[in-house]
Amino acid sequence: METKFFGENQIADAVKILKSGGIVAIPTETVYGLAASAYNIKAIGNIFKAKGRPLDNPLIVHISSPEEIYGVVSEFPELAKKLTGKFWPGPLTVILPKNRDIPLEVTGGMNSVAVRCPANVIAQKVISMTEVPLVAPSANISGRPSPTKFEHVVADLNGKIDAVIDGGDCEIGLESTVVSLVSNVPKILRPGKVSVEEIEKIIGKVEVDKFVHEKFQGSQKVLSPGMKYKHYSPQTPVTIVIGSPEKYAEFVNFNISQNIVALCFDEDIPFVEVPYISYGSMWVTSAQACNLFDALRKCDELNSSKIYAHYIKCDEMSLAIYNRLIRAAGFDIIEL
Repeated sequence: METKFFGENQIADAVKILKSGGIVAIPTETVYGLAASAYNIKAIGNIFKAKGRPLDNPLIVHISSPEEIYGVVSEFPELAKKLTGKFWPGPLTVILPKNRDIPLEVTGGMNSVAVRCPANVIAQKVISMTEVPLVAPSANISGRPSPTKFEHVVADLNGKIDAVIDGGDCEIGLESTVVSLVSNVPKILRPGKVSVEEIEKIIGKVEVDKFVHEKFQGSQKVLSPGMKYKHYSPQTPVTIVIGSPEKYAEFVNFNISQNIVALCFDEDIPFVEVPYISYGSMWVTSAQACNLFDALRKCDELNSSKIYAHYIKCDEMSLAIYNRLIRAAGFDIIEL
């Protein structure tokens, strides 16, 4: 398959492909998404095939304006109205009971559906011009670091999808916060830029699902099947190292002979003596989020045998950083 590359002024060409049943990678403010009509079962199947994604891993439905949610869900309770009124358009996904028009292939066989209204102007135009909701999981090979740049999409999916719209670098760099509203107590299934604390200010107490920071065991039940699978991992094995800058530098420098790379903070750079890639300031989680997936991919380019990723809790968004790192590392953690 030949993958076509479009600029921002070629949205109509991308829409034509989507309307004909094709799949197109589009930019959003979080990560690039691989889009198709939420009603076209064949196109949805092609997304799973291109990504190598497990069929029971649900897809998020994207809409171009908050009012379009009524065409996707069967119930829109007051809590959901409060959350979407505050954070849409933006990096928040809500899970609600689906309506009959949304195929089970979208939802992993479940009767609930995840919905988001992205803030990215290109994404909004694509959805609006296609005139149907679009599914749009991350536009990468499943299990790999999510794509935050046009180049990431091309590296993973060139020749496997119909087209890519080059919208530049994604502003946020981490996938949306996912909150389930189908149980008695709202539950965070994936942390993101919209923090637990921000959500609680709007709707009161919420729970954080234990699999946000714990490893799934085969006999356990999950609210979202996607929580069972490996995500965000580069080809090089990752280990998280938790500790002060002094202890982290001492640790990686001690292992200098072992062909390692330090995935570190800007503040670590003067002290590490091994090859390194920084993913931002220790105290600026927005920069960490924006840079993390690109940094993981750059670490692969150094052909090392191990990535030691430095992590320190900083603020409300640290949970989202930690969630991505522990999954990239397969829960391999060293505390100094």
